[in-house]
Amino acid sequence: MSTTTAAPITNRDRAVLRAVAAGRCQISPKGSVLVVDGLFFADQFAGHRLTEAGLIAAATDTGRALLTATGSALIGAGVAA
Repeated sequence: MSTTTAAPITNRDRAVLRAVAAGRCQISPKGSVLVVDGLFFADQFAGHRLTEAGLIAAATDTGRALLTATGSALIGAGVAA
């Protein structure tokens, strides 16, 4: 029998999700490069980690990072972006 354990969401991840909700983030189409307030985010793996977890996605037309419904629910925003 195998079990799957989800990685815990850190306080830093929650802060990134709040920045995404506030419209302050851009992300590459594959979710590997995250830019916050026009600067590359110091945690180079955050974009990929949050994309793979299904918490953020890239808007195809603008590159803006968007919360998924799951990401929105996680931070209590109440609505998906």
